[in-house]
Amino acid sequence: MTNRSVALSLILSLVCLPVLGQTSASDTDLLARIRKEEGEHSQIMKTIHMLADVYGPRLTGSPNHKNAAEWAIKQMKSWGLENAHLEPWDFGHPGWLNERLTAHVISPVKDPLVCEVLSWTPGTKGTVQAKAYQLFLPERPTQDQLTAFFAKEKTKVRGKIVLAGRHTVVPISLTPPAKRLTDEQAQQRFGPNPRPFPQPSPTPTPAANAPRPLTNRQIDEQLDTFLKDNGAFVRVNDAGREFRQIRAFNNRTFDVDKALPTVVMSNEDYGRITRILADGTAVVLEFNIVNSVYPEGTTSYNTIAEIPGSDKANEVIMLGGHLDSWHAATGATDNAIGCAIMMEAARILKTLGVRPRRTIRVALWSGEEEGLLGSIAYVKQHFGSFENPKPGYEKFGGYFNSAATSILIPAPAGCAARVCLVRRRRPTSCVRSSSHSKTTVSSAPRRRAVAIWAALTILRSTRPACPA
Repeated sequence: MTNRSVALSLILSLVCLPVLGQTSASDTDLLARIRKEEGEHSQIMKTIHMLADVYGPRLTGSPNHKNAAEWAIKQMKSWGLENAHLEPWDFGHPGWLNERLTAHVISPVKDPLVCEVLSWTPGTKGTVQAKAYQLFLPERPTQDQLTAFFAKEKTKVRGKIVLAGRHTVVPISLTPPAKRLTDEQAQQRFGPNPRPFPQPSPTPTPAANAPRPLTNRQIDEQLDTFLKDNGAFVRVNDAGREFRQIRAFNNRTFDVDKALPTVVMSNEDYGRITRILADGTAVVLEFNIVNSVYPEGTTSYNTIAEIPGSDKANEVIMLGGHLDSWHAATGATDNAIGCAIMMEAARILKTLGVRPRRTIRVALWSGEEEGLLGSIAYVKQHFGSFENPKPGYEKFGGYFNSAATSILIPAPAGCAARVCLVRRRRPTSCVRSSSHSKTTVSSAPRRRAVAIWAALTILRSTRPACPA
């Protein structure tokens, strides 16, 4: 079922209900006006163009994110939304931006390499050229085993570009992945009786007195320290994905002084270098990485604007998505499109002069990719918790989120939460690097249909009052 058909079926069910405090137009007329406005004057593709193409990767704390947030504020003000502002919260880490990356194999052949930089890692000091060395890490080592391994390898990594780990053999798939969930898969995940996903085999339990193996995170952090202390030049990780897809996340300490310049290399290139090294042939690699750190990024911002309500203006219905993205792509599907849909829904309502009873507040979060941090900070500041509610807690009516994950804001006690998650089904096509959104954004009819649905559903939610 397409987004358009989902939207239309929802619209047909909604128009039978009164959705406004005013009664000057019938529900059917309202639907026609919303459809006409979106069909003839849609701004949704321009919005996603600005967020994804113009401002591009919007890593939390980076200038790109703040510039995109400031543009969104300016745009929503121009549409007539009120109280538009950037709301600061403490991210606690500096901003970071990759400005330049070149990667080549120099010998025994000459060829460019497909890589992405790991965020919150330092750059190289100019162009670095060195022999490659592959470090075959032990599997699930204890601390003593890893320490012994590092002691044996310490003289071998100095002055080298280090491939960290074995090459991942990715099985060939002759069946292309489904572009959308089937109805059965959607019911399994999101239906009234969801069935759990298959669980991986449990990790073997060590003997009672046996030393516990280190976690992947502990190994990763100790590997960074080992390589840095022993004079390695660059760390290279295997992307481990097919079709040159790369998912590049972050140095988990967020401290560039605790890591080497680090890239994630396409599985194909990593495997090629592995095989040449296995022949006993030396491989020379070359990298030039320019990264910048922004201390002011420790303060990040949620992007807020609203349509004030009428007789129940102190009650709030919220809608939003996360504006931040990872750095390795333009963040189109994750989640510029979600922000664009919610901005468009608010634009339609404002353009048509609709006056909801309750205030409709748009929130475009930051810090989502690092752990829902921006939305958690917002809830803490404005609503509190069930155990320690703030005045706004009892006035909150629901939250509509356009993304695959969200922080669900608590509903007042005694009132069922009106929370809707608009689940995106991501395109499977990726351009070069990332499932985090170097993807086509040309599906305008589908986006417009979702915006129409969102506008009507939000209005429906502003009508009823919570029972006392």
